[in-house]
Amino acid sequence: MTDGPPLLDGDSDEPSLRLRGTERAIALGFMVATLAALGLAVLYALGGQPQLEGVLLALTLGGIGFGIAGWGKYLMPNGPFVQAREPLASTAAEREHFAVTFERGSEDIGRRRFLRRLLGGAATALGIALLFPIRSLGPNPGDSLSHTSWTPGARAVDVNGDPVQVDDIAVGGIETVFPEGHAGDASAQTLLIRVSDEPVVTRPGRESWSPAGYLAFSKVCTHAGCPVGLYQHRTEQLLCPCHQSLFDVLEGCRPVFGPAPRALPQLPLMLDADGYVVAQSDYREPIGPAFWNRS
Repeated sequence: MTDGPPLLDGDSDEPSLRLRGTERAIALGFMVATLAALGLAVLYALGGQPQLEGVLLALTLGGIGFGIAGWGKYLMPNGPFVQAREPLASTAAEREHFAVTFERGSEDIGRRRFLRRLLGGAATALGIALLFPIRSLGPNPGDSLSHTSWTPGARAVDVNGDPVQVDDIAVGGIETVFPEGHAGDASAQTLLIRVSDEPVVTRPGRESWSPAGYLAFSKVCTHAGCPVGLYQHRTEQLLCPCHQSLFDVLEGCRPVFGPAPRALPQLPLMLDADGYVVAQSDYREPIGPAFWNRS
């Protein structure tokens, strides 16, 4: 038994012509795939157009698929090729055919190398095109999700940028505040609540966080990032209107109902020499959904 293509008729060039035509078709498929993949990369870099991107991607994958399928069907041995073991000695005609086939094979190797290079080029071009969508994911956030624009000594200001003094909010009142110079910063938005005239300790270690009865918590819900803004002074609870998570203010905004998995981070506060409400530091834990706390 031998593995290899059947012996060709040395008196006819028709099989060789068909083989060359097949190789040209396969090479054309790989070249179309390469050009389409490069076009896809350029189109995406220029801003993209969904319909054209779909066409170019189809041409890329179709060209590669066409070339690989044709290569496997027409250029690879399609056996099985069976030959009786006896007699073992080759006849003169078989030796002559072997010589012809060997010479043709050496030529085919060169052509196959060309097709391999075309296939590699098409695959490389497609890989380059697929790198561009990564740009759409935006910049690497790094550790920015663990910090906000609150800094030590930053005064709390309202949405208009006006700083909050100790007597501006009555007991039971609430105000959305930001660090001075960052009014409107979504990640730094904070609920400033005055629950009493005296300091309130929500958890051990937070004895100095509530000057004049002020408490400050991140407004970004720890469930899905919605803004928490409904305060019930009678029950001392905060409600997130998106999915009805309920937080106990006097217990450090611990969730007592709904899907929120953890408490709203508390901002440590103090009063400066002029009676303005200022931050002792940034939040001591990441704000927002608990997903961002997994690192």
